[in-house]
Amino acid sequence: MNDSTMTALDRIDWISILASTKTVAISFGGKLLVALIIFYVGRIVAKMLVKGIHKVMRAQEVDQILETFVCNLAYWMVMVFVIIAAISQIGVQTTSFIAVMGAAGLAVGLALQGSLSNFAAGVLIVVFRPYRVGDFVEVAGISGSVVQVQILSTILNTGDNKQIVVPNAQIMNSIITNYSANNTRRVDMIISVSYDDNLDKVRNTLRELVNADSRIMQDPECLIAVAELADSSVNFFVRPWVASSDYWAVKLDLTESIKKRFDQDGISFPFPQQDVHLYKQE
Repeated sequence: MNDSTMTALDRIDWISILASTKTVAISFGGKLLVALIIFYVGRIVAKMLVKGIHKVMRAQEVDQILETFVCNLAYWMVMVFVIIAAISQIGVQTTSFIAVMGAAGLAVGLALQGSLSNFAAGVLIVVFRPYRVGDFVEVAGISGSVVQVQILSTILNTGDNKQIVVPNAQIMNSIITNYSANNTRRVDMIISVSYDDNLDKVRNTLRELVNADSRIMQDPECLIAVAELADSSVNFFVRPWVASSDYWAVKLDLTESIKKRFDQDGISFPFPQQDVHLYKQE
C-alpha cells in the first residue's frame, strides 16, 4: 500500500460513518419493528373479527355457503388495510403502491372478464340463494342435485350420477327452476280413455286409486276432471298433490296402477287411428 492510499484512508472519519450507520439502522429497525407489530396485531384482529362473524351467523342459522364467503371476504379486506399500514411504516409510498395495485387489478380484470362475471354471479347466488346444497334444480338447461356452490361455479350431480360443473354466470343469465324449494308438488297426469267408456265409471275408478295411495295429500284435493275431447280419446286431468320427495315415486306407481285397474275393469286406452278408403276406378 503506497503513501497516497494511506493518506486517503486516514482522512476518512470512520467514527462519523459508524455513527451515521448506527442511527440509520436504529431508525429503520424501529420502523420495521412497528410494521411487524402492526401486521401481527392486525392479523389477530382479523381473526377475532372472523370468529365473531362466525358466531353471529351461526346463531342466526345462516346458510353455510354465505357464512364462509362473508368470513373470507371480511378477513382479506382487513388484511389488505393491515398490509398497507405496515408497509407505510417502513417508508414505502402507499399512494404509489395503491396506484400500482389499481393498475394491476385493471389489467387482471380485463384479462379475466369471464372469471369476474362468474365471481359476481357467485356473489349474487350466495346472497340471494335461489338454491341450496341438496336441492334438485334445472339451471342453464341442466338438471341435477346441487353438490357444492363455489364462487366461480356450481357443481351438480345428475340423475345418472354424472358430475357437472356449471359456470355461475350462465346460471344467473338463465331461468332457474328449483324443484326442492317447496315442500309439496302437484303431479300432472293426462289419462286418455275411449269415447265408448262410461265417464262416471272412469272418474270413480281414478278417485279410488288416488284415495288408496297414502302418499297423496287430501288437502288440497286431487283434481280429476274431463280436460279435452280429443280426436281419438277423452282426456282426463289427474292432478294429485304430494310431498316433493315423493313426486316421481307417486307418478310412476299411479301410472302403473291405473293401467292394471283399467285392464281389470275393461276400460280401454285408445290409440290414434286412421281410416284408409280405397276406390276402384273402372
